[in-house]
Amino acid sequence: MSNVAMTTTVPGPFDQAKARVTEALAAEGFGVLTQIDMRATLAAKIGAQVEPYEILGACNPGLAHQALEADRSVGLLLPCNVTLREVAGGVEVAILDPRAMFGVADEALQERLSGLVEEARSRLTRALEALG
Repeated sequence: MSNVAMTTTVPGPFDQAKARVTEALAAEGFGVLTQIDMRATLAAKIGAQVEPYEILGACNPGLAHQALEADRSVGLLLPCNVTLREVAGGVEVAILDPRAMFGVADEALQERLSGLVEEARSRLTRALEALG
């Protein structure tokens, strides 16, 4: 999924990496609205055992408001998904690339939101880069 995700690997334990990711997102104006613990959910629902894996729903309120003002259906593409998955050597952090996310919109909406999409992408890229 490299064509839709921006990724990095953060060394250290899962909880420390998650805290660092949350801080890096906050530095770029993103708050975490939702947290889904896939490991716990899959274990409880179907008895599956997977590595620590969480999905964070990150949102920058200013950017989200601008996007919703352009077209209310943009809410279907929000919030920005960030996954954290324990891997050898640390925690893989992946963020859905806003270009890919908004690539499903019609051309007119893509054109209206192009600056906003690039701003979101720049902020998310800086958050990833801050993780090392």
